Amino acid sequence: MDDNTNINDTSITEDTQDAVTLPSPECEATPPERKKLPLVCKIIYAIAALCVLLYIAFVLFPDFSDFFNYNISPIIRVPLAKLTGWIPFSLSEFIVILLPLIIGVIVYFGVKHYSSSWRNVGVFCLTVLSVAAYVFSTFTLGFLPAYRGSTLDVKMGLNKQPVSADELYETAQIVVDKLGGLVYSVDFKEKEDFSVMPYGYSELNDKLIEAYDKASEKYDFIQSFDSRVKRIMLSEPMTYTHISGVYTFFTGEANINTNFPDYTIPFTAAHELAHQRGIAREDEANFVAFLVCSEADDAYIRYSAYLNLFEYLAGPLNSANPQYYSLIYAQLPENSKLEMSAYSKFFDKYRENIAEKVSDKVNDTFLTINGTEGVKSYGMVVDLAVAYYKDK
Repeated sequence: MDDNTNINDTSITEDTQDAVTLPSPECEATPPERKKLPLVCKIIYAIAALCVLLYIAFVLFPDFSDFFNYNISPIIRVPLAKLTGWIPFSLSEFIVILLPLIIGVIVYFGVKHYSSSWRNVGVFCLTVLSVAAYVFSTFTLGFLPAYRGSTLDVKMGLNKQPVSADELYETAQIVVDKLGGLVYSVDFKEKEDFSVMPYGYSELNDKLIEAYDKASEKYDFIQSFDSRVKRIMLSEPMTYTHISGVYTFFTGEANINTNFPDYTIPFTAAHELAHQRGIAREDEANFVAFLVCSEADDAYIRYSAYLNLFEYLAGPLNSANPQYYSLIYAQLPENSKLEMSAYSKFFDKYRENIAEKVSDKVNDTFLTINGTEGVKSYGMVVDLAVAYYKDK
């Protein structure tokens, strides 16, 4: 009996020990790694927070906006233009083209490395959103003050007022006279009725930079520095959006759509270079482009300036007084008439489409938010041109 009892006791003791044995540390679940927001993202968010306060100040105080645009914003705009200028293609276009791939890579990376806990998911989302904070900051620091500062007519001392039909006619007469003196210096395609830019884009860029340097000596609101106009690779598809050029403030690039006829290219390039130099409002960028191009040494650039301005004047003049328009149109050089007609035919295939409607709505919203008249502001260059020639 005693022997059996001892055996049973021993069995129970061993079973009990087995039952209460704790798992080894190696078997415990490893807690997820706590990810941290990168320091660069924290800096970007801090700058963005400051930019919110600056945004309010720019809206409330135009003089402060002018000071910032002339003295601080170039510290953002110029280095960005220089930093991306050496790249032979449009970096911003390249980013847009690769956007689906970029998004896919970001999602894959996030799922693989940040999905172990909700905290890490939050850190990942904040890291990605710092890109938006960067875009907001570069816009606020580098470009927004130009929207909120004093207008170009104030800077130039022009008496900008509602325009009469007589004033439109007189301004159009000056422009047509200038075209009459320039058209004989321009080469035209025999069958297509378009003028031909007599040099490549690199030489055009050099000529426009020289023209801006010259204009900066006369107008203190025009900044002078060396930069580069980028050609859009997907220019033909872009034409469906009716966008002939775009300044991407977050890369500092002035981009042009090269699918448009040659005579529009110098004026469009000068327009985007104006944005790059802190002229934000569309009517003002158009007028600065006209000023710079009309005073350039090159005849074709001057021709581009006057014919593009005439196209802006033509619609309002025809609406205000069709008889005046008929008189002016009759005086327009024949080659310029043919060029305008050829442009209209060229544009027929791009005129009505969904891409144009979406692009127009987005652009109109962006411009309206920034205190302008929306897409109508492009045509307001007419008011500046009339005031300019009336003053002269």
